[in-house]
Amino acid sequence: MEISKPHAALLSSPGTGHLIPVLELGNRLVTHHNFAVTIFVVSSHASPAEAQVLQSSMSPKLCNIIDLPPVDISGLVDPNAAVVTQIAVMMREVRPNLRSSISSMKLRPTVLIVDFFGTESLPIADEFDMLKYVYFPSNEWFVALTIYVPFLDKVVEGEYVHQKEPLKIPGCKPIRPEEVVDPMLERTNQQYFEYLRIGSETLMSDGILINTWEDLQSTTLTALRDEKFLGGIVKVPVYPVGPITRAVSGLKSDLFDWLDKQPSESVIYVSFGSGGLLSYEQMTEVAWGLELSQQRFVWVVRPPTIEAADAAFFTAGKGGDDPLSYLPDGFLRRTQSLGLTVPFWAPQVDVLNHPSIGGFLSHCGWGSTLESITNGVPMIAWPLYAEQKMNATLLTEEIGVAIRSKVLPSKKVVQREEIEKMARMIIEDNDGKNGIRGRVKELKHSAEKALSKGGSSDNAFSQLEKQCKMCMERQKATAQ
Repeated sequence: MEISKPHAALLSSPGTGHLIPVLELGNRLVTHHNFAVTIFVVSSHASPAEAQVLQSSMSPKLCNIIDLPPVDISGLVDPNAAVVTQIAVMMREVRPNLRSSISSMKLRPTVLIVDFFGTESLPIADEFDMLKYVYFPSNEWFVALTIYVPFLDKVVEGEYVHQKEPLKIPGCKPIRPEEVVDPMLERTNQQYFEYLRIGSETLMSDGILINTWEDLQSTTLTALRDEKFLGGIVKVPVYPVGPITRAVSGLKSDLFDWLDKQPSESVIYVSFGSGGLLSYEQMTEVAWGLELSQQRFVWVVRPPTIEAADAAFFTAGKGGDDPLSYLPDGFLRRTQSLGLTVPFWAPQVDVLNHPSIGGFLSHCGWGSTLESITNGVPMIAWPLYAEQKMNATLLTEEIGVAIRSKVLPSKKVVQREEIEKMARMIIEDNDGKNGIRGRVKELKHSAEKALSKGGSSDNAFSQLEKQCKMCMERQKATAQ
């Protein structure tokens, strides 16, 4: 590892939805911005998908990956505690292991970059005279809410979901009470207090990295950078460095043989993310809606849940019941010439990159959202948990690349007739260049431009590199 390079240490919280963006950030720093990178991975014990992601997304030649010794939180949280609570406690308890690992490194990192669940580790960077950044693998609206929540906590009375008016964030789109992120659903729950803490600690960093780009949310970004925002407390720079997404793997299978035979932009890809599950009733309605629409489809099918919509967060990739056995009687036979059902998992980036894909019925996780936009694929927004309700509103009302159901899927079962209508609408899109398909293709080119040499995101990375090199000089001077 060359001492002339800035050395970035990245800390990822558990779950494939957090791990993938951190891995890809590391890849980007190495391949395009001359960094050496060490990635600290906090595993959750229960997610086989994390190992799969490490094998498929990262070349050992690019980054040094260190698995931090797992921590036992069984005596600290209830096994049924919210996912946010579990992750927050894991990240708190792993700090001694992170400190020990950094201390034992021969080449001390220049900068520590934590995902937003890892803000309690920021003081460790101070101990080793490192810069410290928080990485949000999400959008600017979510970042603005996260920073603003400690202020809302002081002025809003009662539960956020019971408010009569939208929650106002200076300079940003207001948030409807039914759209608030999961940690804000119950103000006496531990996950709410963890979220408040993250919002406050983010501002103690040397900068905020966001997985978006200037042109996608310019209004919200302007508000975050405004000296008047929150009374000017956001004194750290905000760097939109996205879109950071996974690369196409070039995987070949029967799935792609089938896709090769379909007309251009004629197939709907249906997937609810690594942690999202549907109820049996909703799964049945989706099946009937797809069949009635007579649109071609590829559906990644998982067994239904009887728990929360995020029930698979820590068990993604784990085998179990045959998910196809839960589909309506005769569905596979009746749709065999229309679409494909894929159990558990599909290579999503490769599927979305295929020219036959014309729409994506998505849970609106930000990673999936960026993968859809960067491949020019419009979406049917189907939010389930976390910040996905905010994402769905952003995609449909502000960015204009998605349609959605009249009711929130997380609140009520969406009926087959509405699913049929949305499936037809997303593929047929009679507005052409003026519709969502034209808009998403514009943003695809905008994203490519942002990451190209001299683009807005490329320049943001260059600013980070400059800060790190200044830190290296300071470290050398101190050592002498």
